Amino acid sequence: MEYRGRYLQSPEFILFEVRDRIARITLNRPDKRNALGAGMISELHDALLEADALIDVNVIVLSGAGKDFCAGYDLAGAYAGGDGVDDGRYRTTNGTLDDDCWGMEKTQRETSLLFQIHKPVIAKVHGNCLAGGTDLALQCDMVVAAENARIGFPATRANGTPPSNMWMYHCGPQWAKRLLMTGDCVYGRDAVKIGLVLDAFPAERLDAEVDELARRISLVDSELLAAHKRVVNFALELQGAQTVQRVAAELDARAHLAQGPRRRQFKADMAAHGLKTALKNRDEPFGDGMVHLSDNH
Repeated sequence: MEYRGRYLQSPEFILFEVRDRIARITLNRPDKRNALGAGMISELHDALLEADALIDVNVIVLSGAGKDFCAGYDLAGAYAGGDGVDDGRYRTTNGTLDDDCWGMEKTQRETSLLFQIHKPVIAKVHGNCLAGGTDLALQCDMVVAAENARIGFPATRANGTPPSNMWMYHCGPQWAKRLLMTGDCVYGRDAVKIGLVLDAFPAERLDAEVDELARRISLVDSELLAAHKRVVNFALELQGAQTVQRVAAELDARAHLAQGPRRRQFKADMAAHGLKTALKNRDEPFGDGMVHLSDNH
């Protein structure tokens, strides 16, 4: 059914449903593995505003349709070239360092609403949660994953640093560096052990477990939930979380200008052979690209 609300009207790239005090926002580009383009990001922003404003919503669940939560930013679509409109009157993200910062800060203002709204958000992660997918999930209040979900930011191998960066606040400095400096991914079952996600379950139980968690949270009045969320988030802000987001966008823009061999190779592969070959050549030296925890964890 087409949704028409105060902030969200007739979305094309997401699904929005409210039932039993729970708003369910679903990224809905399964054929693109829910890759984030400008349209989806804008609709997600509006859906979050809608859920935060609705009196009959106490908690929000963010998930992805199809096989994946979100496989990252749509590098082959409009995201790669800004908003897809260039009539010479407005800046795009393809110009200067400051243009790049401006574009990422614009996206960041939309996705950081996950952190800023009053109502709690649970990210339900299955399949791939990569790159931009982690930018969404790690801004949520809780992340619950399938045990076989793949969570990581492989683009740090040649493309940049996460433009939204909550890694240290979830798993600490050493694991944040371990994951970002290799671009390796971690399975949901291991992400629990390092604190990156709240809990993990077999894939066939994920829906039921998240539904039960959302139900329990929804029993608490929204004003109390807002107080709980905001006091914890104020503590994160005192630890610099919001300042780090601004710095992350600027450092990602700087990293885009890097001229090291891996960065040069990726750009050359993109130009000559396209995204699929560029990704293959970027990731092949890292094997399966997964963290394999020792028995000590």
